[in-house]
This record gives sequence, structure tokens and C-alpha cells, in this order.
Amino acid sequence: MTKIIYFGNERLVSGLEKSDTPILRGLIDKGYEVVAIVSHYSDSNSRNKRELEVANVAKEFDIPLFLPKNPSETLNDLKNFNADIAILVAYGRIISQKVIDIFPLGIINVHPSLLPKYRGPTPIESALLNGDHETGVSIMKLSAGMDEGPVYAQAKVSIKDDEGKFSLYEKIVNASTQLFFDCLPKIIEGSLEPIEQNDTEATFSKLIKKSDGILDWNKTAQQLTNEIRAFTGWPQSRAKLADIDVIVTQASSIKDGSSDSGLIEITDQSCLTIGTSDGKLCIKRLKPLGKKEMPITAFLAGYRSKMRT
Repeated sequence: MTKIIYFGNERLVSGLEKSDTPILRGLIDKGYEVVAIVSHYSDSNSRNKRELEVANVAKEFDIPLFLPKNPSETLNDLKNFNADIAILVAYGRIISQKVIDIFPLGIINVHPSLLPKYRGPTPIESALLNGDHETGVSIMKLSAGMDEGPVYAQAKVSIKDDEGKFSLYEKIVNASTQLFFDCLPKIIEGSLEPIEQNDTEATFSKLIKKSDGILDWNKTAQQLTNEIRAFTGWPQSRAKLADIDVIVTQASSIKDGSSDSGLIEITDQSCLTIGTSDGKLCIKRLKPLGKKEMPITAFLAGYRSKMRT
């Protein structure tokens, strides 16, 4: 039986409260021999407080679990398992060539973009930030370079105009899980060969900082709309409406008409717009500081008198 070591936590996007680890559990459910799990707790204090789902899977099925800061620290331990192949899903650490070379069949990585587009740490967020109408998933053979390895297969995923990060994440998880389990037996038996990427077409995603979540009214309404979609969960899209601190959770851009950047206008109980460098941002849902998320109608019912119109 093929022995597998699993690397990752299956949180393909930041701010995700929980992952059901469909690929890790799928490997176990389908009878693959997962001999070890390698994951890590983030250095972020907020993430340290969250449940690590793969650790629960390890405990449930009595699988050895390693949580090194650097996977090279476990090199000798991993060698002792004599695993044939490794599977990596959202591991978040650089894997050295020494670790890759342990596995006769290599390390198979599930990457949530159509490589070579959006190599790097935030491919799902980047697709939303750039207003893409399509993204996808790539099953690739890991190399020491960041997302540079050859690709076994890809699947496309459409993006709706109003789609947020978590909705897109679910679609990508479904597509990647199906594609992965279609490919894995062929990879193991050697009937599926990967194709090298065209490095000249590569684009790269960037790490997202907490400060990126501050809404800047000097940007265009469409760019702000894209940010709100991409920053759901973390870092969240924050603004001050008059003197009220809020997190904007849903909005759309209005191209018709213009107003000064940052100017608040209320046309009726269902519409609050803010002027930008190009168009207006129509806020549909938000969360005042210390309150629950609410539609704009509920916000205006309680805060209309405090808004400058």
C-alpha cells in the first residue's frame, strides 16, 4: 500500500474559522495509508487560539503529528516513515529540496489558482482584488521554488460579480477535492505526467497586511468593492462613517454620478453611498464596532441622525 505523509492545514484563505479538511479526511476515507501529518500553528496570537483541525484528525485516527517551525527539523523523523509520496494543502512553510527528496514520487501540492497565475500566498484574495471572472485550482508537483513546479491538471472556477472570499473558497475546495482524487491514483501508478509551467507568464500574489483593510476613499468604487469581497474575515474592510467605526461586509460600486471622495449621501432608507475617486460606493451590509452585522436599513434606523448628508 502507498504510504503518504500529509503537509498542511487546509485553510486556503486567511480569516477562515474552520476547515473540514476534505482532502486529508478523503485520503483516510478512501483507504490511503496516511503515516504522518505535518502542520504548524501560526505565529499570530489570534490563530493560536483557534482549533487546528488536522490535529483533531491526527488524534482521531492515531496518526503521528509534527508541528515544527521548519519542516527540515523533522527530516530524520520523516525519513523513518519510508513514505512513497507527500500531499501538501495550504502548509504555509517553505519546503526544502532535502525534504522533497525523501519521497520517491515527490510532493503533490494543491494550489488554488490557474498556475502560473497567482503564485504565492494569497491567490484567492488576489483573484477577487483584481476583479477576475475566473480562477481555478492546479494540482502540481512541488519544487523548491515558490509554486514553480510542473502541473498535473487544472480545473476552472467561475467568479460571480458579487462573490465574496468564503463563497469562492467553497467552490475552489469542491473543485480541488474532486480534481485531486481524480489525479492521485494516476500519479501513483505513473500514468499522469506533469507539464512544466511557462515562467514568462507567471504573476505573483502578495501577503495581505491588517492595514490593507482600511478603506481609502481616494481609490475607485470598484476597487473598494473588490477589497471588501477579498478581505472578508481578515483583515476586514474598516472605515469611519461620520464618527462611527464600522466594518463594511458588503457593497457595490455605482458608476453613474459623482461626488467628493469620502462624502456620505443618504438617498433613502436602503442606500448609503460614499464618494470615491471614480463613482460611488453603495454600502449594503456592515458591522458597527461592538455590534452585530446588519443590513444598511437597520444601520440607518439607528444611526441616520449621526451621518452627515
